[in-house]
Parts: sequence; structure tokens; C-alpha cells
Amino acid sequence: MAARLLLWASTVVFPLPLVLTLNAQMDDALSLRIPITFGLIAYSWWLLGIILSTRPSWLDRAVGLPSIYAVHGVLAVLAIVPAYLHRQNTFAPDRLALLLGDWAFWSIIVVVCHAVLFLSGWLTDRSRIAHRAKAALEVVFRHQLSVWIHRATIAIVLLIWLHVHVIDRVNQHLAFMTLFDVYTVTVLGIYAWKKWVAPQRDLAGVVGTSEPLNASTRRLEVALDEPATNARPGDFYFARFEGRGVSREPHPFSATDASTDRLAFTIRASGDFTRTLDRVTAGTPVRLEGPFGRFAPAIERLPACTPLVFLGMGAGIAPLLSLADAHHGHRPINVLWSVRNSDDAYYADVLAAYESSDGAPFRSTIQVGRFRPETLRNLLSSEELKAGRFFVVGPNPAVLATQRLLRRLGVPEAHVEQERLTM
Repeated sequence: MAARLLLWASTVVFPLPLVLTLNAQMDDALSLRIPITFGLIAYSWWLLGIILSTRPSWLDRAVGLPSIYAVHGVLAVLAIVPAYLHRQNTFAPDRLALLLGDWAFWSIIVVVCHAVLFLSGWLTDRSRIAHRAKAALEVVFRHQLSVWIHRATIAIVLLIWLHVHVIDRVNQHLAFMTLFDVYTVTVLGIYAWKKWVAPQRDLAGVVGTSEPLNASTRRLEVALDEPATNARPGDFYFARFEGRGVSREPHPFSATDASTDRLAFTIRASGDFTRTLDRVTAGTPVRLEGPFGRFAPAIERLPACTPLVFLGMGAGIAPLLSLADAHHGHRPINVLWSVRNSDDAYYADVLAAYESSDGAPFRSTIQVGRFRPETLRNLLSSEELKAGRFFVVGPNPAVLATQRLLRRLGVPEAHVEQERLTM
């Protein structure tokens, strides 16, 4: 919690050096400096959003990637408000400054609106109408195109940077302009390093096997060139396949077991990218960014006697199997797996093997369809409801619905860890 609060606090601290430096140097009326300050806040928030989009691994271990993405998204949307106040309450000294500012303002609105619909679940996870609209529009706005539209933020930042540089009443202040350029160059440098240099340091390997588990799901194993020494159970990676016929954009997949030299992924064909993975053959080179995830440290902090409840929906069982592989026999575990039909229970034999192992109690239940309140009451002990720790993984709407259900059953919100399957 403290780390998350510090992350949100950074959104206040990050713009301050720019704001304070400019206001210390400008002697214009306060009525002019305030709107300019609004513009600096908006610009700073978009820069901070770019930094967060690079998925710093150290920050993921501290707060988790969902929190990073949440701040990234909120900043992008909220920054429109000070940007609007800046635009409405200042006047551009010349036509070029006006055009650059307007192009940047309207472009960022388009990019943010597109991202809210296509790259986040804020609307589509909570509205069937929005979900259907997204599904219909994805015929044109495929994920690859959506990613490139989102990257237009870099071009927009450059427009704003140039906009500031052509305004005489601002560019005459050397200390501010130096700091302004340092902010911009540093952020764009971090982005460029993460995009073109850092991938060369990612885990590398080749596809060992790629076998269908049923009509819509496959198990894909990657043999690593070197062991993933910092990998932990429940982690996920951004995988980039370097074969023909498959997008090279990285996509997130959770490891299905606790191995560190041969990673297995359980992938359901649910999007335009995952539907092409049947083209990935043995020997295809793979780059893996990561690992990411906070399930393992959350469990490590708990006493060994604390009941663990793993609640997976569909392919969301993957990271939970990894946790079960690491902890069965050592900790009490209850696995609840909901599937669409009986053919989707492709890991039933694995769960059965864990149940028959010695050591701490291990229970598992596979159910066709979602778990209902009355069903969960029968499957969960009073001790699990009171003191257990719940790990929930699945599609975004299913995870949100399960969290609401657990709250109704009296499970404290602090006892629930979740990971939503996206992209």
C-alpha cells in the first residue's frame, strides 16, 4: 500500500521542478502564469505516462503492473483537463505556436479516446454495449494498429516541445528551457532505450513445442538459452515471436509451471494475435521481457498455515498452476477452476496428481460455468473465508465479477490478489 501511495504521490512531485522554475523566472501577471502552469502539468503527466509505459521491472515488483497501468491511464485522461484550461486561457503569440498547440491538443484527445476503448477495460469490461462496439470496430482497428496509434503520443510530445520553443515569452528563460529540455530528452531517451536497446537483454530462447490442448487453447513451451534466474511462480512475461506470419509486438502470457529453464505458456485464441499462434513452429526464436508479477512475494509474506485459494477462469489457471506446482505439499491450497465446457479442463490430471501428493491438504474443483455464491459457500471453509488469501485470474469482466462475489461472501478486499488477462 505504501509503495502505491508513493507512486501516486509522484504524479504531484514530477511537475513541480518545471512549474517552480518557470514561475520563479517569469514576471508576467498571475492570470497568465496560472494557465501556463496548467499546460506544464499536462505535459509533465504525459511524460510520466510515457515512463510508466516502459514497464520498469523494479516498479512492477514494488506495486505491480496493474497499478502502473492504472496510473498511466488515469494520468493520460486527467491531463486533458489542465491542457484544456491552458488552451482556453492563454493566447498564442503567433500562428505557428497556435497550430502546434491545437494539433497536439486534438491529437491527444483522439489517442486517449481510442486507448480507453481499445487498450483498457474501463468501458468494455463494464458495458456490454462498449464491448460489442469494440468487437465490431476491431475488424479495422486490430491490436497492431491500436498499438501504433497509442505510440502517436511520442509525436504529440514533440509537437508540444516545439510549441513551447517558439513562444518568446517562455523560451527566453534559460534555466526553465534547459530543465524543460532535460525532462523531454530524458523521457524520450528512456523510451528509446526500452524500445530498441533493452530488448537485446531480454530472455532469449526458441519454441520447443506448440501443441493444442483443445480447439481454442494451446500449450507452448519455450526452451531458454539461459535459465530465468529471477523468475518466480505465478510470473508472466511479454513474449515476442520472431517468426513469419506473427506480429512481433510483445504480448503478456503467464508461465504455467515453476520451471526456470523451459517456460510453458497456456494460451487461448481470443484475439487477433493469439489466433495466429498456430503458425508458430518449433525452433521459432522468442524474446521474453520480464518476469513480471507479484503473486509469489504475496504468498512468501504469509505464514505457512495460511489457506491459499486459487480461483481461475479458463486459461487464467496458468499462473495458478505455477503457484500450485511450487507450493503443493507445503501450504494448504484450494483450487477452483471454472471452464466453458468439459473439453477446457485440460489440466484435470495435473490437479488430480497434486491432490494425491503427500503433505499439506490440496483440494481442487473444476466447474463448467462460473461459480455462484451458493456454490462457493459450499466449496470454501469458514477458515478460508475468514483468513484465506485469494488469487483470482481470468478475463477482466470475470475477475471483476468474482471480486464482487467474494466481497458479498465477506472476504476482505485486502485478502484478494488478482490478475486480469488482457490483449
